[in-house]
Amino acid sequence: MKKLFSPMEIGNVRLKNRIVMSPMCMYSSMNEDGMITPFHMTHYTSRAVGQVGLIMTEATAVQPEGRISVHDLGIWSDDHIEGLKQLNEQIHSYGSKTGIQLAHAGRKAVLDPSTDIYAPSAISFNEKHKTPKEMTINDIEQTIHAFRQGARRAKEANFDIIEIHGAHGYLISEFLSPLANKRIDDYGGERENRFRILQEIVEAIKIEWNGPLFVRLSTNEYNENGNTLEDILYFTDQLKALGVDLIDCSSGGVVPARIHTFPGYQVQRCESIKHHTKIATGAVGLITSPKHAEEILENNRADLIFLGRELLRNPYWAKNAAMELNETIQAPKQYERGWN
Repeated sequence: MKKLFSPMEIGNVRLKNRIVMSPMCMYSSMNEDGMITPFHMTHYTSRAVGQVGLIMTEATAVQPEGRISVHDLGIWSDDHIEGLKQLNEQIHSYGSKTGIQLAHAGRKAVLDPSTDIYAPSAISFNEKHKTPKEMTINDIEQTIHAFRQGARRAKEANFDIIEIHGAHGYLISEFLSPLANKRIDDYGGERENRFRILQEIVEAIKIEWNGPLFVRLSTNEYNENGNTLEDILYFTDQLKALGVDLIDCSSGGVVPARIHTFPGYQVQRCESIKHHTKIATGAVGLITSPKHAEEILENNRADLIFLGRELLRNPYWAKNAAMELNETIQAPKQYERGWN
């Protein structure tokens, strides 16, 4: 069996293959209430029909002011649970597992101009973005509590996996990076302090959640004054010690930067983290070819393959990959007549 189609055990969850739908914002909660819509039901369920092993929802805000846009999904209220629960029921019916990415946009939130946005320091992302308010200790404590409550709601909605969004210059990523965090209290300065909010979020989530826990990190900030690989490895070592199961290895987004992209451009850092920290990793970033995905797994460079735009183009990527790699995967019962 090709490794791409081999199962993987992560804690108490068994994935039927190594293909993951990467979190991608769809900006489709059109009533601006964070609720699941018919679009989301069709969008995510169709990838489960296509036999993706793990379906991750888009960044889902733990606080209203933590949305990237007003059309983002939310999990800041118990009112969100039922729609997410119905979504999970649909996805599970096709044998896929589900994950939710708990998120806070920080200074990159683009909301109503009258709405305050928050960050570790009062520094805007660029000249087009609003200047955020520097978070007080009380603000930080409320946000940590919001992540905990998001985890509780995720459990009630029957998600299998939680991922914390600590990448792409959103709130947690801002705290981790010296490029965005200029605080002089216990949440700023040395990397041990910059890591503190993520540590406390992980600890808070674990009070409510006993399933697999992933963290997405920007493993390269593309700025000589940002976090080094040594800093990133410090963070991943600490996350492993806290009981995190997998690092989802992305990059960039902390400050404006020109990034040279190519197929698998983020895999090298992914591989370094996997072997240094001895933790499972997910590779993401312009991985489009089944043979490339198989190479990454077979060479022990990552444990899961996260696909983004490729799954937007083709919900049946897993089926096509199986054909290309001469693997047989089971068709959903309703599709057996046309599957092979």
